[in-house]
Amino acid sequence: MAAMEHVPNPASGPTPPAPMSLRERLDHYEKLMRLDKPIGILLLLWPTFWALWLSSLGHPNWAVVWIFTLGTVLMRSAGCVINDFADRKFDPHVERTRLRPLAAGKVTSKEALILFAVLVIVSFGLILPLKSWLIIGLSVVALFLAASYPFTKRFFAIPQAYLGIAFGFGIPMAYAAHLDSVPAEAWWLLLANIFWAVAYDTEYAMVDRPDDLKIGIKTSAITFGRYDVAAVMACYAATFALIAWVGHGLRLGTWFYLGIAVAVGISLYHWTLIRHREGPPCFKAFLHNNWIGAAIFAGIALDFFFADGGF
Repeated sequence: MAAMEHVPNPASGPTPPAPMSLRERLDHYEKLMRLDKPIGILLLLWPTFWALWLSSLGHPNWAVVWIFTLGTVLMRSAGCVINDFADRKFDPHVERTRLRPLAAGKVTSKEALILFAVLVIVSFGLILPLKSWLIIGLSVVALFLAASYPFTKRFFAIPQAYLGIAFGFGIPMAYAAHLDSVPAEAWWLLLANIFWAVAYDTEYAMVDRPDDLKIGIKTSAITFGRYDVAAVMACYAATFALIAWVGHGLRLGTWFYLGIAVAVGISLYHWTLIRHREGPPCFKAFLHNNWIGAAIFAGIALDFFFADGGF
């Protein structure tokens, strides 16, 4: 007699999904930390680099540079994790975010919180060799800002301003690392970063505005309404004016102002992208802010380099 072919019993219900391999799980963690999308890391790194070079007058401590670079990557990753945890009930309803690991159920809330804690602990460990109570105190503030930012979208009209503080808090920490104090110029530079963050994150928010209106999240794109494009350009102008003022106080020269001029030109290009308020061009403008940060840093670094005689 031929062997009977096994037929699944419908009453037994659907077959449970196969457990994920370690590689698949790590891939989901990578996406949760947004390591596959480095734009956020760059938008944190450039202001930190501005501050490291300005606070050291072009001669940064390279150990400090590496500590801040690694810390920026880790804290940006932690910020993405806690952001997705906070938005886990909203993200499934937004086209651009519905496939994120938490929203899609690939990672549990418990896993996300554990990952967040690990990233924060490792970041904190990085600054201990600096042996500075001032930096430790500032790092506590930075952690609070990063962890609380996602929840500001429930009640702040312009949460992007809060994001600018969180994204720019490497600035006072960089000054503290080199000077063991935080002078006024560091806070002016942080204010410039706040305006910059409002500019680029409003461009980002313009992409999600229809979905954000449906689910009730507050963003600058919604708050500014029909003045959104004008607000973005005004924030760019305030950013460049404040950075130029800081540079003027340090008697920086031609290369610095050339970097500012290039950044201004890039922002004018962004106006051509966002003026029609279409999603893909607005997102392109957001991504393109990397070059604004890079241009300003290049101007700062080159000015100090050639002031020292170049090669």
